[in-house]
Amino acid sequence: MFIFERIVFIFEHQDHWDPAAIAALDKTVPVLTQPGEGETIRKVGFTNVTEMGENISFEGTTIFRTSGRHGTGAIGKLMGHVSGFVFKSEGEPTLYIAGDTIWCEEVRQALDKHHPDMTLVNAGGARFRQGCPIIMNEDDVVSLCRYAPYTKVATIHMEAINHCFTTRADLKDRLLAEGLEGRVLIPLDGEWF
Repeated sequence: MFIFERIVFIFEHQDHWDPAAIAALDKTVPVLTQPGEGETIRKVGFTNVTEMGENISFEGTTIFRTSGRHGTGAIGKLMGHVSGFVFKSEGEPTLYIAGDTIWCEEVRQALDKHHPDMTLVNAGGARFRQGCPIIMNEDDVVSLCRYAPYTKVATIHMEAINHCFTTRADLKDRLLAEGLEGRVLIPLDGEWF
């Protein structure tokens, strides 16, 4: 879940959508979710739920839904659909929130299509006991920076849960080694940028 101004984006994974979030949010707040998850959100009392198609307009901002891959192989299939979002508004920088995805063709396509000024990625390198990462790690962040040198990158979803193995220090060290430290923001928990 993330909140953007006066709209909430909700996904069913427990690290985004849990009983505390359900209890804390006003049930009339506009909620956008990915296809197939609207009914689950309505069942807990939310009344203004929209399943995103390709795009939607909200208070002067066009929001585009993008895709990605929440891992590879069997684990990636079990993790389900990925939604990212691109925000475009006249006279404002374009923001791309990649979501729970690894570096993949779908992310490249979103970058090519929308050419965002800022890209926000979940970069904790989360993984299970077996298999590859299910969200971006330091290698993926470097790949994104090299592929799209026009976008400033900000990393989140790090050191937040016990299966996020890419730390802020790991990422900072890697970016220094690659000469990319000026391109990536690595905020602390609760820090605004």
